[in-house]
Amino acid sequence: MQLGDLSEHIAAWENGTTVEEISANERKRVYTSLQSHHLPKMAERGIIEYDSRAGVIELTDQGDELDVYLEVVAGRDIPWSQYYLGLSAVNATIVAAVAVGVWPLSLLSDIAWAAFIVTTVLVSAIAHVYRDSSMQLGTNEKPPELRDT
Repeated sequence: MQLGDLSEHIAAWENGTTVEEISANERKRVYTSLQSHHLPKMAERGIIEYDSRAGVIELTDQGDELDVYLEVVAGRDIPWSQYYLGLSAVNATIVAAVAVGVWPLSLLSDIAWAAFIVTTVLVSAIAHVYRDSSMQLGTNEKPPELRDT
């Protein structure tokens, strides 16, 4: 992709408008930021190949693998990493309480608690996979310049 085209698209996305409606200042601000900072950093890390003289950007194989890190956390949601940390803490507390025989947890067998813990992790993982399949950046809606087509 050409740097000029990329800067136009990003400026349109940032301003919630179409490429045709962005101002020269909006485009220039993004162009300058990409050219002087963002693209060289991504090229250093092997995410893209960037020919600064020709203004050409190409995603590398390593860049293709970054989708997994683009977790979308909307509104008051919490990141999955924090959710799993909390789930682990709750399950560890249950294990500890069952191990020392805390009532009423001691009323169920150890295998019943093991099944409960496995079920909480399984249900969470299924929900995570389902949510991730619909929450990747760029999959929920068209970019602003394509919405009216």
